[in-house]
Amino acid sequence: MTSTTAELGNLRIALIGYSFMGSIHAQAWTTAPRFFDLGVVPVLAAVCGRDKEAARSFADKFGIGRVETDWRTLVNDPDIDAVDICVPGNLHAEIAIAALQAGKHVLCEKPLANTLAEAEKMTLAAEEAKAHGALAMVGFSYRRTPALAYAKELVRDGRLGSIRHIRASYLQDWIVDEDFPLVWRLEKDKAGSGALGDIGAHILDLAQYVTGHRLAGISALTETFVKTRRLAGASSGLQAQPAPGGNGGTKGGRATVTVDDAAVVIGRTAEGALATFEATRFATGRKNAIRLEVNGSLGSVAFDFEDLNELWFHDHTDPAESAGFRRILVTEPNHPYAGAWWPPGHGLGYDHAFVHQAADFARSIARGEQPEPSFAEGLQIQRLLDAAETSAANNAQWQDVTAGA
Repeated sequence: MTSTTAELGNLRIALIGYSFMGSIHAQAWTTAPRFFDLGVVPVLAAVCGRDKEAARSFADKFGIGRVETDWRTLVNDPDIDAVDICVPGNLHAEIAIAALQAGKHVLCEKPLANTLAEAEKMTLAAEEAKAHGALAMVGFSYRRTPALAYAKELVRDGRLGSIRHIRASYLQDWIVDEDFPLVWRLEKDKAGSGALGDIGAHILDLAQYVTGHRLAGISALTETFVKTRRLAGASSGLQAQPAPGGNGGTKGGRATVTVDDAAVVIGRTAEGALATFEATRFATGRKNAIRLEVNGSLGSVAFDFEDLNELWFHDHTDPAESAGFRRILVTEPNHPYAGAWWPPGHGLGYDHAFVHQAADFARSIARGEQPEPSFAEGLQIQRLLDAAETSAANNAQWQDVTAGA
């Protein structure tokens, strides 16, 4: 922390971005100090967005007193202690590096960057900034789901024995409709990749987080099922117009989708486990189904985010006649994070993982400790994403992945 932050006991945060992620981050910062002892008091001091009126409306809802349209103003302001980056991936590297070089703590949404080269530069900047007391974290929020954090504890305590299989999937259906417009998440120059980086990054991270394994090599296939989409604000009867961001041309009022709609990845960990991953926005009927199953020599765990307060656990050392998966309701006071909230049986929701993330970040800053996951961990996921794209472009050719971070 800066000396000023330490003296005031406040962590003055500039939120960059006010859309979906900005909203849930703002809620998290507002809620975290009400349920957790953080060592500092998070204060949403400012929000930045290109549309000043929209940013002002957002600020009014969350009680934020300051609105800016240029993030550089906040990054260079000595009254700001931390920068929370909630904008598309093509902006992550420039903002994060500038903020770290200005001595600010940084929380950056995942994936860390749009390219491996950008992620490497961000990680180097974070390492250099850490020497001067500025800390950085990448926002893999699902790590803070109590059931997944408890699954990690079961693995750590040896309840699963030697890990042999990891199966993970992230299933959504929000762009199944072929008339859904071309939004920024479907443009490579803004999003970096499609389902692979947006939701695939989460399950790659969760698999490694829960098991403690690291993927040493992967093979991947990707597909774009709907090749073109109508431009935002256009209907099928409009004339063609220039594609935003130079995304590859237009055809009859439509523009080329330049990212993947779905990705399938197989892998092997350095510790010898086999792993499979599926990330798709075309699983009709699935809204936010994050699934993880880990099989070991002594037991297994299984999780589905659509029942996020439950973890299924099989203890293979039980007698065969009574063995089987059993449901654990992860709401007891001694379960990870759960004790800060409601009585047992009163479940948590999607937003709580972001509150836990904000709390962990603030506490790490208060203690002067590296928050997790670090930019180095975000870089390792970026290496996997890069290897997956390379593999898919070469007919699923196997890609070794260096340990790197």
